[in-house]
Amino acid sequence: MEKVTPFLMFQDGKAEEAMNFYISLISDSQITGIVRYGANDSGDEGTVMQAAFTLKGQEFMCIDSNVKHQFSFTPSFSIYVTCDTEEELDNLYQKLNEGGQALMPLGDYGFSKKFGWLNDRFGVSWQLNLPI
Repeated sequence: MEKVTPFLMFQDGKAEEAMNFYISLISDSQITGIVRYGANDSGDEGTVMQAAFTLKGQEFMCIDSNVKHQFSFTPSFSIYVTCDTEEELDNLYQKLNEGGQALMPLGDYGFSKKFGWLNDRFGVSWQLNLPI
């Protein structure tokens, strides 16, 4: 086995928008490769056939599905971020929550200084933690 990589399937052509949003929020992050559907491919021309990006060194892969599925993302799988400061956590939570849904609003739940869990506007689930 070479490695294990989280893989995100977006619908409605949102993969590139999501990647750009995520790398704009988290330093030391970048899109490392994009292959797009062409005119004669099975997906919508110009959308993401396959892409790779990193968030703080963690590699992710993603696609724009050319098939409409009856499912999307679930909070059962989330991106867990350990923040260095309360300001960093508050800022990230606020930006990710715009157009999203709070699952656990920012607060002290006893296991950290501050914690929040949300689904962003793309449906991806995030847990943000400021450790004790």
